[in-house]
Amino acid sequence: MGIFKKLTGAALACTMLTGAAVAQDMTFFRIGTGGAGGTYFPIGGIIANAISNPPGSRACDEGGNCGVPGLVAMAQSTNASAHNVNAIQTGQMEAGLSGAATLHFAYHGTGKFEGNAKPDLRVIANLFPEDLHLVLPDGHKLDGLADLKGKRVGIAQAGSGTQIAVELILDDHGVNRDNIDEAELNNAQSAERIADGQLDAYFYAGGTPIAAMIQLDNTKGMELHNWSAEEIKQANTTVPYYIPSTIPAGTYPGVDYDVNTVAVSGMLVTNANMDEELIYGITKAMWSDTARKLLDNGHPKGKAITLETALEGVEGIGVPLHPGAERFYREVGMLK
Repeated sequence: MGIFKKLTGAALACTMLTGAAVAQDMTFFRIGTGGAGGTYFPIGGIIANAISNPPGSRACDEGGNCGVPGLVAMAQSTNASAHNVNAIQTGQMEAGLSGAATLHFAYHGTGKFEGNAKPDLRVIANLFPEDLHLVLPDGHKLDGLADLKGKRVGIAQAGSGTQIAVELILDDHGVNRDNIDEAELNNAQSAERIADGQLDAYFYAGGTPIAAMIQLDNTKGMELHNWSAEEIKQANTTVPYYIPSTIPAGTYPGVDYDVNTVAVSGMLVTNANMDEELIYGITKAMWSDTARKLLDNGHPKGKAITLETALEGVEGIGVPLHPGAERFYREVGMLK
């Protein structure tokens, strides 16, 4: 049955005057996301809603949700990528969202995962690009990343995929924990510190627009560092899964200029030991018409999550698809 929890029909059956009503089996499926102020948490919630179809719900062909019959999926707020891959490997969560770079390092046991590989990680789908934001107080700018020396800098949560990449990128510019006053905070906390004058800058990778940054932009205002071509090239060399990207002007109303940066793909990941039939059903449910409506209307980044891009970048990361997901993509002609 895999590593997911199950409540039997007997445990859920209700005794009625006319006899015992046999309830459908219920399967719980936990999805690790990120902080409430980021993108992973709302996107994870939409996915959880799309793939769920609790006992007693209307069937898909009767106008109900087109999730997996009996499945109750739950999005859980976490410290994001690195936390999620650890939890999936150990069976503390059935699935989670992770940036492609963290996923690669964790599966292969390289970088900060040296000697601590996560060989049971498997991909369900590529989701959306996550742009790396370097947020500054309103009216401030940097001549380059090296200007962060001596400043109070939010480097994202401890163990997060953003922090892993940021430390590698900054090291190329002579910036490290020895010459900055680093803060290991989530996105919402970092935005509050910028607003209160307690931080000079902070990094966060996520799908635009990001809720905590919208609030910061609307209240105190903010700037985003516009990366130079040299900075982008070096970041892409050091962390190959961060590729050139642009945050268009007006994505945040107060940021009226295009922001050149780098981005990493966000992936939905599970454990190799999860039941193949379950993951097949979840993958199929993710791309149903019901799921499409939820993604399109639930978050601006939801529109970027499409079946057509579900396998983009997966081969290059070097992490296998889960057999259940692979079966689905093969059936729809996306794999030979």
